[in-house]
Amino acid sequence: MTGRRRARVIALSGFLGAGKTTTLAAMARRLERRGSRVAVVTNDQGRDLVDTRVAAAAGVNVSEVTGGCFCCRFEDLADVVSMAVERNDADVVLAEAVGSCTDLSATVARPLRRTYGDVVEVAPLTAVVDPARFTAFDRSLSLTDPGDDLAYLFDRQLADADVIAVNKIDLAAPAEIDAVRASVRQRHRHARVVPYSAATGQGLDTLVDLLLDGPDLPERDIEIDYDRYAAAEAELAWLNHRVRVEPAAQPGTFASAAWGHAVLSSLGSVAVRNRWQVGHAKLVIEPPGEPSTFTKLSLVAAGSRPMLDADGGAMRRASVRVNARIACRPDQLDAAIADAIRAGDDAAGSLSVAEGEPASFAPMYPRPQYRLPATPS
Repeated sequence: MTGRRRARVIALSGFLGAGKTTTLAAMARRLERRGSRVAVVTNDQGRDLVDTRVAAAAGVNVSEVTGGCFCCRFEDLADVVSMAVERNDADVVLAEAVGSCTDLSATVARPLRRTYGDVVEVAPLTAVVDPARFTAFDRSLSLTDPGDDLAYLFDRQLADADVIAVNKIDLAAPAEIDAVRASVRQRHRHARVVPYSAATGQGLDTLVDLLLDGPDLPERDIEIDYDRYAAAEAELAWLNHRVRVEPAAQPGTFASAAWGHAVLSSLGSVAVRNRWQVGHAKLVIEPPGEPSTFTKLSLVAAGSRPMLDADGGAMRRASVRVNARIACRPDQLDAAIADAIRAGDDAAGSLSVAEGEPASFAPMYPRPQYRLPATPS
């Protein structure tokens, strides 16, 4: 990576379903209105990402690092950042880490800063937090349950961050947000806590200002038990799947939002019955030849109502991308998604054909390419 000027790299971590992609898109729009040239990098253990499609639809310059987290694919990340800066003239790069990843200060931020510091400056590492998820994990940690590896992973994400961005304040009562902020500050006194809503924009300028112009902070080492980290990731079945959908009665249309709602509702109900924790489940429904039209829904907790993020209306035929990360065995998720797609067809009067059988997997043991200790202050 070479260059004549330094671009700002803003990396977002945070557990699955926290709203990182919505945050990145909202931040990109704010920065572009201020005159910045913005690039976005999405990241996943698998391929064929809903988040990439949604960011591209928002007009964002977006690239992917797939097949592993940023730390395990660091050279790929460096190449993508280099291309964004040198070929596409970006002066801000927004990078969204996999939602089950932690230890990014040592494995991503420091290697970027020390190896490519002539080209990029790295903003304070930011963890995005869903207040409801924080409350659930905080309760588990308060019980000091040594076996809750997902809660441990969540806690290490916050311990690693310089900024903890409490998202979705529009969906919770002010007293609940105040309680979450107080608990975050108590557990993680090192971090700056910023409440905001990616959906409404409330508080977003404060977060953008801090990440764009905030001061350099002293580096810190945190304790990470990689066996527990790996065990937490291995609890999650990981599915990226494609389906073609068309109305059962030809010629005709099917209601894309009704189809997606039924799919995610079925998946959420199965998760409730089996007490599976939902990291997230997302799907995007796209008619062929209409790149500006799509329907997107998401589910961030077992039993919650699916959120309709974009409604492309009735469609004659469509291609669907499904991304799901749920704490169950991979074969269980494969069966659940097959049942859910049938539920979608029943609800929308459609016929679906899978582009290959569902093939969920569990992430491999995390093996960062680099892991650098903090420089003494």
